[in-house]
Amino acid sequence: MLSDIEIAQQAKLEPIQQIAAKIGLTEDDLEPYGKYKAKVSLDVFKRVADRPNGKLIYTTAITATPAGEGKTCTTIGLTQALGRLGKKVMACLREPSLGPTMGIKGGAAGGGYAQVVPMEDINLHFTGDIHAVTTAHNLLAALLDNHIAQGNALNIDPKRIVFRRVMDMNDRQLRNIVIGLGGVGNGVVREDGFDISVASEIMAILCLASDLMDLKRRVGNILVGYTYDRKPVFARDLKAEGAIAVIMKDAIKPNLVQTLEGQPVFVHGGPFANIAHGNNSIIATQMALKLADYVVTEGGFAADLGAEKFFDIVHGYSGLKPDVAVIVASVRALNMHGGVPKDQVKETNLEALRKGLANLDKHVENIKKFGLPLVVAINQFPTDSPEELEVVKEHCENLGVRWALSRVVAEGGAGGEEFAKVVLDVLEEEQANFRPLYDWSLPIKDKLHILATEIYGADGVVYTDKAERAIRSITKLGYGNLPVCVAKTQHSISDNPNRKGVPKGWTLTITDVRPSLGAGFVVCLAGDIMTMPGLPAKPAAEMVDIDADGRITGLF
Repeated sequence: MLSDIEIAQQAKLEPIQQIAAKIGLTEDDLEPYGKYKAKVSLDVFKRVADRPNGKLIYTTAITATPAGEGKTCTTIGLTQALGRLGKKVMACLREPSLGPTMGIKGGAAGGGYAQVVPMEDINLHFTGDIHAVTTAHNLLAALLDNHIAQGNALNIDPKRIVFRRVMDMNDRQLRNIVIGLGGVGNGVVREDGFDISVASEIMAILCLASDLMDLKRRVGNILVGYTYDRKPVFARDLKAEGAIAVIMKDAIKPNLVQTLEGQPVFVHGGPFANIAHGNNSIIATQMALKLADYVVTEGGFAADLGAEKFFDIVHGYSGLKPDVAVIVASVRALNMHGGVPKDQVKETNLEALRKGLANLDKHVENIKKFGLPLVVAINQFPTDSPEELEVVKEHCENLGVRWALSRVVAEGGAGGEEFAKVVLDVLEEEQANFRPLYDWSLPIKDKLHILATEIYGADGVVYTDKAERAIRSITKLGYGNLPVCVAKTQHSISDNPNRKGVPKGWTLTITDVRPSLGAGFVVCLAGDIMTMPGLPAKPAAEMVDIDADGRITGLF
């Protein structure tokens, strides 16, 4: 089989105007970025506001493993399959960050014959949205330090600044730095650090805002630090929100591209699900639901991360309710959860597979807690034996859960038609009774206890002294009624990446709590989670290259 990038480069793309026409958009609705991608005007909302929403299909997965689950491939392949069945369908995805693209993960536009294209553009700079987020975020950081250097009229305490800088690359050297060295003219010396751009609060705001004015209002609410007498200082106090809204005026518009088989796709916004809220923009999803009869979207990582954050955070700000959930699993990944090393996941080991199915069971249980009907998509690999597939099928049937084989990576939409038919049957036969897990008005610790015990399977929660102080401060400021966004490892349901399957007898450790008042949630760091990843021993960047004709290689 050809590599992902070879398949993408051989594809015959339709001009973006033709893709737009499939969902009733005209050339006046588009701002083209070349031949095959365009931004869509927010004025479209005014024209389609009275239309009924299509059905929302939410794709999630079992806990991530190096063996691969195939969630994005499945999302795209399901979209292609629904298109083959004659359905008016769109997908909504997040934009890939250059950090993992050049780091450990590689590209994030699907794989095999289930991809969105132009793949190279999407995985690299695309339409510049993440760069806009980076620039907007660092403008606020510069305004903050400049204010202090220019006399500090707001009486800001440099030791109580909570707003860090960002860049869209994995660079562990920048996690903790000292700035302002070199004399008085270079500003005030203080400790600072960088997070990755997709963890920026401005990225979260981009994905949660309803329009540009809402984005500007939210930016004004960003907490940047405290005064010497411990009063909060916001971005609006620095008069930053107007300039930031100007920088973000184009980034807020959804990006339209296509699948390999010509279905329309919005790729917009890119927050990570392990350190941010992990879902594409509300604007893109709401617009897609007005333009298509079926919309397939996904959350980052497993149901305990992106899905939970969609159900408990995104829903609260948008009213969006999925009609059905898809949980993606693969035999290879289930083998790893059963204790098999990565280099042996291709070997048949039914005992380990049966043990690993406990991880699938937990995510099925979690989805049911939100009142959603679901389908288990078994992402089939060539190395899967008939016996292994039969074990997973029988297990799903014993759970009373609908399942389907998905061969979209190898066969594209054709390999997902039976899967798509099962999803359509569930949409027809089962009614969603969606409900969030917790009430936002509960105290922060109560919300965390519910998440820890109900979703992660922990016995309880413990807090460091730093986290305890932060919770008291946030509550005293009157922001304890915001939803919680837990930043934790994606490699385990627990807060320890080495614990596979469904860990028992453990306690969630909250190490810090950071108010993201502009985004409208409280970030709770669990375990040793890093908000600035590092590069692996062999970065994906070492494989990326370009020749004299401009042909890119190495992006998967």
